[in-house]
Amino acid sequence: MQQQWDFHGPEQRDGVRSSWNVWPSSRIEATRIVVPLGCLYSPLKRIENMPGTLSYDPIRCNGCGAVLNPYVQVDFRTKLWTCPFCTARNHFPPHYAENISESSLPAELIPQFTTVEYELQSQPVGPPVFMFVVDTCVDEDELTHLRDALQQTLNLLPEDALVGLITFGTLVHVHELGFSDCPKSYVFRGEREYTPQKVQDMLGVSAARGGQQQQQQPMGPGGMTGAAKQSAVGRFLMPVGECTFALEQVLEDLQKDPWPCQPDERVQRCTGTALSVAMGLLETSVPKQGSRVMLFIAGPPTVGKGAIVSRSKKENIRSHTDLAKNQAPMYKPAVEFYTTLSDKAIANSIVVDVFACSLDQVGTLELKVLVSRSGGLIVLADKFDQSVFRESLRRAFERLPDTGTGVNQLQMGFGGTIEVVHSREFKIAGAIGPCASLKKMGPTVSENELGVGGTSSWYLGGVDPATTIAFFFDVTNTNATPLPPHKRRYIQFLTTYQASNGRYHLRVTTICGGWHSDAADHTPIAQSFDQEAATVLMARLAVHRSLTEDIADVMRWLDRSLIRLAAKFASYRKDDASSFRLSQEFSIYPQFMFHLRRSKFLQSFNSSPDEQAVYRHILTRENTTNSLIMLQPSLLSYSFHGPPQPVLLDATSVRPDTILLLDTFFHVIVFHGETIAAWKQQGYHHQEEHVNFRNLLEAPQNDAQLIMNNRFPVPRYIVCDQHKSEARFLLAMLNPSVTHNSADSAGGQAIFTDDVSLRVFMEHLMKLAVQS
Repeated sequence: MQQQWDFHGPEQRDGVRSSWNVWPSSRIEATRIVVPLGCLYSPLKRIENMPGTLSYDPIRCNGCGAVLNPYVQVDFRTKLWTCPFCTARNHFPPHYAENISESSLPAELIPQFTTVEYELQSQPVGPPVFMFVVDTCVDEDELTHLRDALQQTLNLLPEDALVGLITFGTLVHVHELGFSDCPKSYVFRGEREYTPQKVQDMLGVSAARGGQQQQQQPMGPGGMTGAAKQSAVGRFLMPVGECTFALEQVLEDLQKDPWPCQPDERVQRCTGTALSVAMGLLETSVPKQGSRVMLFIAGPPTVGKGAIVSRSKKENIRSHTDLAKNQAPMYKPAVEFYTTLSDKAIANSIVVDVFACSLDQVGTLELKVLVSRSGGLIVLADKFDQSVFRESLRRAFERLPDTGTGVNQLQMGFGGTIEVVHSREFKIAGAIGPCASLKKMGPTVSENELGVGGTSSWYLGGVDPATTIAFFFDVTNTNATPLPPHKRRYIQFLTTYQASNGRYHLRVTTICGGWHSDAADHTPIAQSFDQEAATVLMARLAVHRSLTEDIADVMRWLDRSLIRLAAKFASYRKDDASSFRLSQEFSIYPQFMFHLRRSKFLQSFNSSPDEQAVYRHILTRENTTNSLIMLQPSLLSYSFHGPPQPVLLDATSVRPDTILLLDTFFHVIVFHGETIAAWKQQGYHHQEEHVNFRNLLEAPQNDAQLIMNNRFPVPRYIVCDQHKSEARFLLAMLNPSVTHNSADSAGGQAIFTDDVSLRVFMEHLMKLAVQS
């Protein structure tokens, strides 16, 4: 009897998906199953039926620091509990010991509550801070749309949130919002570098003491009096409720950067200096107080630190070829500069978001390290009036549902950190996602690093319900010490973050799983394989490796891993490809790998380095379901023959009398077949007798709207007809089962490509897997 694993249960209950749900109990067996032992964890996932926030501090084990959870053994007579991670025995504190019994348990010990959230009783740190850093080297029309979007954003912020505004072009302007007599700003030169101390001196602000800003001091009529430095709060950072009018006035008066620019030159844009000044101001005035620097850019940085291209238009912005041949001299210095800024962001709980609207590259490739390590968001659009930008900006400020307090908090968290505690038979190898190492070494950390390794604790920075981190583990147990059959393994994730009301929260998730010790029979391990989670973990590993290795080597590694996995778990007769069979747990995995190899995460064809960096950033922060849509987009077919139905992502699915709806996560495409497009052009859908045709046209558009309503960043929406230029967005995603070379093109549309089709790919896999 085959056991059917429920892979979605643990995800709904705890936000966890694992590649293997039963682990081999020895190191040697763990290397033979090819796909690494790992899991994807969404620390802030909204979980139904989770107990309300516990407003007391957690009880921790004296041995390993793990938090009390349903898997501990409780001795109700002696009031002791045994930690499942390190087997240390701990006393309950008096207020627990007095009230605890088999029938009266605190929430964190109730078996179904394997995930609980505490509101820690430490001192809150104050409201969140939002610093808008705005590029003024844009056309007047674009500036109007950007101004409009920013004014609407002010209405989405909590009343007590602090805001600041910095604008930049050739120079950096720090606006003093607290000066009400007239608009006033301090100017920094774009090509110079400013230390936080220098920023502090030039703005005349005093450093905050111990992470709390000083109270605002009364100001003289002429602003600063002598050398008396004042707090930045009340001058450059103001509560939204108090400065909306002043801020809107400054935004209204915003002009395009006035510095002259020759036709053969790019504008002077000092993005790096502006970011550096913004972070210097936050670092000295509100350190550790959860802040976001929201950068709005419309082109590449050309002067100062962090520039990616010179001003002369004779020089092109770096391409994939330039990067591969080491012919992008400004790339490495820019990445080093933004990496240094990311260290400052981590030290001061600053999140950096980038909203880039431009038809050309803007440098997100170099900025990605800063955004990713600080836990920020990247949105890439063509213009500031596109819904991709406007709606995404609005969704960044979504609120949590009201939990009965009458207050809807922002769903974003700040200064997040995550620690992993686990059983002793394995070690933690690393993490891949929007995180940075906190360098917490120890006996539980593996020497074999996968991703960001060498630590059991990571900095997450900005977190939201979508943030998902991949963790990889390394079995250290040997064959010499077989584990008893009833032995379980435990993992606990401890996520601390600052909520938008300034209070610290701790989310604790504890998961438990089984071991399998019989090397001769791997059926229980095979049946516990989650091919969707495994695909996403392998995709993250491939993307991580491609940053330091040649793409061809990464492809070879993916191919070899797939062949070894198929050879290990398929049933076949040696050297007979026709006898090759994969069980249902592995059946779609080769197809996922086929699409991963062709995806824009690994193939640089038809996307700029900037676009590819953004796609990779989003892939490594999304959950399993969304990541799978990016790797293997979903395709629905609409026709008169019945209700809409999913069809294969294949050239044969393109029919003249159907409409296709393709969701690639980044794009949502409605594609009209040849006949449908002709009818539409003749206007049949406007005639009453053809109401069914009108309904058929509207159905995919309504479904596309539903898809786009729940997604961040908002996808680009494309409506196209067969044989027209925009049809390329759909055709590029399809398996080329019909090409210009195939003799039989009875069904579907021929795709002009030399790529191999899925059938050829599978034939090669079978042949190589069964080789003796």
